[in-house]
Amino acid sequence: MPSTLDAALLTAWANAAAEALARHSGEVDRINVFPVPDGDTGTNLLLTMRAAVDAVRRGMREDGTADAGTAEVAVTLARGALTGARGNSGVILSQVLRGIAESVTAHAEAGSGAAVFADALARASTLASAAISRPRHGTVLTVLAAAAEVASARRSGDLVDAAVAAADAAAVAVRATTAQLPELARAGVVDAGGLGLYLVLDALACLLSGRPGVEALPIGGSARPLARGRDALTAEREGGSLQFDYEVMYLLDADEAAVEVLRGELEALGDCVAVVGDGSGLWNVHVHCLDVGAAIEAGMAAGRPHRITVIRFTDQIAEGATGDRFSRPRAVLMVVTGGEVAELAREAGADVLEREADLPIGDAELAAALAGTRARHVVLMPGHTELTATAERAAAVARRDGQEVLVLPTASVLQGLSALAVHDPQRRPADDVVAMAEAAAGTRTAALLVAESEALTWVGRCEPGDVLGLFDGEVVLIAPDLPVGALWLAHRMLLAGGELVTALLGEEVDEALGEGLAAELRRTHPEVDVVVHRGGQRDFPLVLGVE
Repeated sequence: MPSTLDAALLTAWANAAAEALARHSGEVDRINVFPVPDGDTGTNLLLTMRAAVDAVRRGMREDGTADAGTAEVAVTLARGALTGARGNSGVILSQVLRGIAESVTAHAEAGSGAAVFADALARASTLASAAISRPRHGTVLTVLAAAAEVASARRSGDLVDAAVAAADAAAVAVRATTAQLPELARAGVVDAGGLGLYLVLDALACLLSGRPGVEALPIGGSARPLARGRDALTAEREGGSLQFDYEVMYLLDADEAAVEVLRGELEALGDCVAVVGDGSGLWNVHVHCLDVGAAIEAGMAAGRPHRITVIRFTDQIAEGATGDRFSRPRAVLMVVTGGEVAELAREAGADVLEREADLPIGDAELAAALAGTRARHVVLMPGHTELTATAERAAAVARRDGQEVLVLPTASVLQGLSALAVHDPQRRPADDVVAMAEAAAGTRTAALLVAESEALTWVGRCEPGDVLGLFDGEVVLIAPDLPVGALWLAHRMLLAGGELVTALLGEEVDEALGEGLAAELRRTHPEVDVVVHRGGQRDFPLVLGVE
């Protein structure tokens, strides 16, 4: 192994950390009693680290070697963790990786590995502490500070010595957390987030020194005192001490001034506020609150929130008390583009992963969304043919973790909505999936796109500004404007018959487009029902579905 934090070592460390968290995530989950006894800290750390690893993997060449230099790999790891962060623990882990990225970039791959590593942990400690609105002693922040202090004392030595010393210091600090935090003392366990951080640091120490990975974790207590601890914390929640019912997370595009205002608003709404960024205008927002709508509206006032997730603690605490990480038997997970269509899917009963039309989505991000459903059996609808392979890989990861996942390869969001319309949780899972698949297959979809340049299509040459009708991935018509294109495309789709036409309007399209299309179809095809929704998608001005 190299004596500096180069690209190869950073990549190997991230993979080793993910493997260590995978081995021990269940144990970490079982001791998770602070700040909320929801039993998911180990899972959240694992999914966050997997998101970081997946971000780097997407930038690798087919032969497995990285095109990027050390700084770029470090930045990619940090951004992947930020965008894929799960829970409070995942948010803090993203800042640890950001500290490493900032240190590697600042040192420009020069100097001793120990010095860069010490600076990385110091930066990580500062960033993580600044991210938490009301930090407590005896948490992952305490463990990180202890590791950073020891690494700083070894900065003039070699990287192996510094990494081993930091991991050993983290282990000592983890054991001490039981006596530092009353909630941990009552449960007789150590801090779950601190234990997860120790696993991450120990992964580097093992890589560099060749020592075996840890087998017996310093968790403290036993299953019995831990169960009593959960009961005590649940009783406090019922008594109002832990008064916030929901965990809300989202990514936010905003400037720093707006984020400072947002922090204050979220602190007034709830607790466990963490707002962390990557230094380039992307932020991950986390809060425990009662008013989910207010938390999201505060984000909308600050910038553009996306990839919104909401978790109810009652479900997770109940699952933690029974030792089962699945809080419900079944769920349907849809991948969608556009805020309004995401809300349509939620209203129809789906869990939703909202993606950006112009950004790729990785295996780890989908696997994290599957785990986030907390359902034992999940039907995953990717909503695009290009995402089917990614969905299958994410499903394979989830199955290895004990979740039953079936991928229903929908080619559009309208096929997914059609499948949701016949979804019946009371039906046998196999029968329900068959009914959903038939409904999706029976929905033909097409879309309008405005040409940006001159091109030769199957139906002739188009000019910039022409409206193209797309069906099965091919251009089937060229129209002078959106209203004409919408009507021509609908007529073409109805040649094969149909009973219902559904139109989804894009983000910047006027309502008049949908109103005009509906009026004309009711005149020319009175036998067909027409439904128009605001979809909010940014890739297509109009998406049409015919059932």
